[in-house]
Amino acid sequence: MQSRISKASHRAITRRGLLAGAAAGLAAPALAQQDGWPRGPIRLVAPYPPGGTIDAVSRLFQPGLQAELGTPVVVENRAGAGGTMGTAHVARSAPDGQTFVLVFDSHVTNPALMPNRGFDSARDLAPITLIGTTALLIATPKARAWQSFPQVVDAARRGPPEAISCATNGNGTMAHLVLAQMQGILGVQFLHVPYGGGGPLATAAAGNQTDIAMGAAALSGHVASGLVRPLAQTGARRSAKYPDVPTLADCGVPGIDAVSFCGLLAPAGTPEPILRRVREVMIRVAETPTVNERLREGLGFDIAMSEPEEFGRFIATQTATWQRVVTENRIRIE
Repeated sequence: MQSRISKASHRAITRRGLLAGAAAGLAAPALAQQDGWPRGPIRLVAPYPPGGTIDAVSRLFQPGLQAELGTPVVVENRAGAGGTMGTAHVARSAPDGQTFVLVFDSHVTNPALMPNRGFDSARDLAPITLIGTTALLIATPKARAWQSFPQVVDAARRGPPEAISCATNGNGTMAHLVLAQMQGILGVQFLHVPYGGGGPLATAAAGNQTDIAMGAAALSGHVASGLVRPLAQTGARRSAKYPDVPTLADCGVPGIDAVSFCGLLAPAGTPEPILRRVREVMIRVAETPTVNERLREGLGFDIAMSEPEEFGRFIATQTATWQRVVTENRIRIE
């Protein structure tokens, strides 16, 4: 099953974090200065191209982190191999509190598909916080006539295999694996068109370059503008942001419960006081009205801001879930 964090749980988590941070935060700057941290600019690695969800979240948090920590925070896009290249770079970085990485759903799907990716999350990276989760959307460009996902399925069944294209944010991403699950359940074959991240995917969908697209928050802006029309969402329950958009189960595709996520990691061995301090600051930034609204309404996240241990368990559970999906559906990437 996929992990869920309710709004009530989020409020409780956040309040606990803020109460704890109120006391710890007073002492933390003095402690950081004594220890010489931060030692110059902090790098926040976004291992995907500009324009996608992780890039958006990185740039949303960057000003607040910079103001709170009193040092420049530089967002560094290191795209490639479904997020693996940038994440591996951080896993190999010095554990000195100067480098962090924001990860996306491919972080838990890649282990099953890329066994030689150069790092192990549990061994080489330290969890800081799960920022939030969001269901994937299945959407179609406004120029397409389909008004529901069953209409798309009917068209796919009437035509030859791969007559209907489905764009995702890349090979091995959660959207790719959900597509494979859907095809197995429905007995139809879509033409998979992988793009190099959420930004290019959203641009393709808005530009009428695909029949349907499956992605997370990067599609939300184009849904709001009317350039794409949402047909279904992949979570077990309808999201608060899209209460009128049916789940795949509502559309006759049972057994799929997939949520994308965003979370913050550091190189393993980063000192615990630094990890705690960064999480406290992340919580405060997430609670500011502008950032909070953008996360919830703009990007469609159910905000979590979890404890590090909870995020570590989430990664382990999700990795095992998608390993099973990959094995059962015999998914390979070239």
